[in-house]
Amino acid sequence: MWWFQQGLSFLPSALVIWTAAAFIFSYITAITLHHVDPALPYISDTGTVAPEKCLFGAMLNIAAVLCIATIYVRYKQVHALNPEESRIIKLNKAGLVLGLLSCFGLTVVANFQKTAFFIVHVCGAVLTFGMGSLYMFVQTILSYQMQPKIHGKQVFWIRLLVVIWCGVSAFSMLTCSSLLYSGNFGTDIVQKLHWNPEDRGYVLHMITTAAEWSMSFSFFGFFLTYIRDFQKISLRVEANLHGLTLYDTAPCPVNNERTRLLSRDL
Repeated sequence: MWWFQQGLSFLPSALVIWTAAAFIFSYITAITLHHVDPALPYISDTGTVAPEKCLFGAMLNIAAVLCIATIYVRYKQVHALNPEESRIIKLNKAGLVLGLLSCFGLTVVANFQKTAFFIVHVCGAVLTFGMGSLYMFVQTILSYQMQPKIHGKQVFWIRLLVVIWCGVSAFSMLTCSSLLYSGNFGTDIVQKLHWNPEDRGYVLHMITTAAEWSMSFSFFGFFLTYIRDFQKISLRVEANLHGLTLYDTAPCPVNNERTRLLSRDL
């Protein structure tokens, strides 16, 4: 059996691979059509102009679904491992809410381009990166509280390093983007897709875009730490029938069906 066939480990793997493919394909398309500069464009800029914006939006919507599934499985796993730990249960629920908000933000970013709906796009980015960072932080705290009883200390330390990486990237991106969009470097920055080294604010732009890409990679790294955990979990779905027909009749006992949520044969 291959490693990705064990449990639900294919979920975080598929999430990272699919999302990275969305970035790469839209970037290559945008570069080929000369819609953006090759040197570190904003991730959103690679999905601003047709046809790459269609690909960018469609693939990120699917990525959001994969992310929801991954976050939900993680929630169920932590809950099953700590059924009586009230502090962990509360943190786990908070992590689920933060993760779902981040996924919602991802769909907003995918469907509302920066040049057309700037405020909406920024709100989606704040949800994606902001709530996503808090989700990673909460999961790192959970990892700390579950070690060494549930898993080894190295898992916590790896996730802590990734969270620090994410925090540094987020601080750099927030600081430089605030300065860049303060109005001191012109009013056409929102619509600007091509930058030259002699342009005002070029250094701030490059730092901001580098931090954005770095933060995205930290998200990838964090979800990859789920692979080993997800090898030890599977979910089942149970169909409870209230009768032998679909007519409005009195309920009668029937045999219920319980099957794997995702069949291994699939």
